[in-house]
Amino acid sequence: MSPSLILDRLAALDTNTVSDALDFLGLPGATYGLRPLWDCPKIVGRASTIQLGPKADAKPAVHLISPVIDAVTTDDRVLVIAGGAQGISCWGDILANAATAKQVRGSVIDGLSRDIEGSESIGYPVFGRGVTMISARNRVIQIDSGKPVQMAGVTVSEDDYVIADRCGTVFVPAARIEDVVDLGERIAHRQDGMVAAVRAGRPVAEVMHDKEFEAIAVR
Repeated sequence: MSPSLILDRLAALDTNTVSDALDFLGLPGATYGLRPLWDCPKIVGRASTIQLGPKADAKPAVHLISPVIDAVTTDDRVLVIAGGAQGISCWGDILANAATAKQVRGSVIDGLSRDIEGSESIGYPVFGRGVTMISARNRVIQIDSGKPVQMAGVTVSEDDYVIADRCGTVFVPAARIEDVVDLGERIAHRQDGMVAAVRAGRPVAEVMHDKEFEAIAVR
């Protein structure tokens, strides 16, 4: 199945459903703490991974993340940025404008952003742990990109799938995306039926019994 069709199907789900699908399949991927940093729309795309770390010397360096943005050639990318430092920004409005120009779908930061109004003003989605005013310049540098990174305890590889909404951020291994989307669609269908049953007057204790949820994973 083409990646674009997979992305369309993933976009029709939400993070709650995808998290449940991962649970049923025994896979990691759901995170806690990587939430929208303004009232931004959901993002769905494929990971461009970036590893940050502390700057160890005073030598001038290329600004972190900018080489990855410059190298983007498709419209399906989400910047997945690991290694943020406590209290220090690893995202800002100049980067947001550069990413928008490259049709990047959004950024997920295991860290903090500054200038969040700048991202909001151009409609650029940013998910992360919080906001700050303290610059990364001369404090944090880009160490690597395109390699596996740790995001809130989850290993994310280049080209893995990303879905982020108001409940948080979920990463799906590229090798398992079809399994996850197939099951997610079944979960969504079954849960829609549960909502309809409750609204029709069926007792909620019956509708939400464990056996009803376990039945979701059965074709």
